[in-house]
Amino acid sequence: MAEARAHTWRVRLVEVLHLMTSLALALFYLVPACSLVASAAWVGLRLYAPWNPNPDLLTQGLPLQSPALEALVFVVVMPVAATLMARLACYTQRTRLANVFGIVEAGPPGLWVHSDPWARGWGFVFGRQAWSMVVYSTVAGLHGLLAGGLVAILVVCGGAACLGALLGMVYVLAQGAAPADLLGPLGLVLLGPVAALVGLRLAPTVVSSEVLLLRTLLFDAPEVRMRRRLLHVQDSRQRMVDAAEAERRRIERDLHDGAQQRLLALTLTLTRARARLAHAPQGARELIAEAQRESKEVMTELRQVARGLHPRVLTDHGLGAALPVAAGRSPVPVRLELELTERPSPRAEGVAYYVVSEALTNVAKHAEAGQVCVALSRVAARGSDLLRVVVTDDGVGDADPEAGTGLYGLWDRVDAVDGVLTVHSPEGGGTVLTAEIPWKA
Repeated sequence: MAEARAHTWRVRLVEVLHLMTSLALALFYLVPACSLVASAAWVGLRLYAPWNPNPDLLTQGLPLQSPALEALVFVVVMPVAATLMARLACYTQRTRLANVFGIVEAGPPGLWVHSDPWARGWGFVFGRQAWSMVVYSTVAGLHGLLAGGLVAILVVCGGAACLGALLGMVYVLAQGAAPADLLGPLGLVLLGPVAALVGLRLAPTVVSSEVLLLRTLLFDAPEVRMRRRLLHVQDSRQRMVDAAEAERRRIERDLHDGAQQRLLALTLTLTRARARLAHAPQGARELIAEAQRESKEVMTELRQVARGLHPRVLTDHGLGAALPVAAGRSPVPVRLELELTERPSPRAEGVAYYVVSEALTNVAKHAEAGQVCVALSRVAARGSDLLRVVVTDDGVGDADPEAGTGLYGLWDRVDAVDGVLTVHSPEGGGTVLTAEIPWKA
């Protein structure tokens, strides 16, 4: 319990520091919008100048006196700088989401439809995506300024006010002041920690809202979502082809090296038994008993070959009957928690069974775990319900998709039915694999 509390406070500290960073970056994120507002204001003043009886009043205070130089700065330099700074702001936010929260987006495919470098440069600076990023950076800046500033002020100012009030009370008591002089510092001592605790309580909500907002703006815009979907289809198609070829070779190898050799031995044993049946019945019976043992071994070998495929029990009786069989084959003890009052669609059942089977295989190979918990439940979601599969182990964690742990294959299978797969695997803290599959997939 003490370790869990210490971990919670570390998380709260990281969240507060993240929000303080968001507050500092918010000022930079608002620079593109402020630059465009300044440029628009200058253009408006210049257009209004011919109708103003005293045009010199409109230009007083401007640092530049040359109209051509002013036009260059306000019409060309500042808009270009605004879009480039907005791109830098969006890149910074994507990097923060990747480093702090592990949210990574595959880069979109080629955006340029023109081969002319001047056309590409114009599109990079003044294209639709550039202006979209100005909007994104402005919204991120406002959120960081308001929400992040609120939490930072409550936590930092509350703690500083409490500490300052304590020092003030020590000084007042040392000077021999009246008790009435302690009322103000005493109020700060009481209210400061309350404000800090309120800020710490608000930190997770504010961070979640920031992540949701930025994912919606930067990752889930319609055109970005379409490009990402095309990239996912392209990458997953190649991986699915490779996975199918590897599975075909595995089945062929296992059948040739295992079941086929055992069937050959069974045939030879039955041939010898038939030859001895007439003149040595006792020896024939022994060979027939040996053939029975070999036939059982062949059946076991065939079951091993079919592991990971769609089992008959899943089709007939659903996940409630198929998952205990898969758990029984795992060398690591498995605890099942099934909260399903009815069966999902056959496709959803197949994907969930594959996820559990592959996850248990990964745990046995890589996790060095002592126990695994597999939980399935039906959760309500916007549009349709979801089948949530959670596989938790107490192993070494630090699951790496590039290390051959099969995570890419799981992601491809879940993504094929528009599901979501997430993996939380800190080093030394076990692994939590969560798959959310549409109930009617």
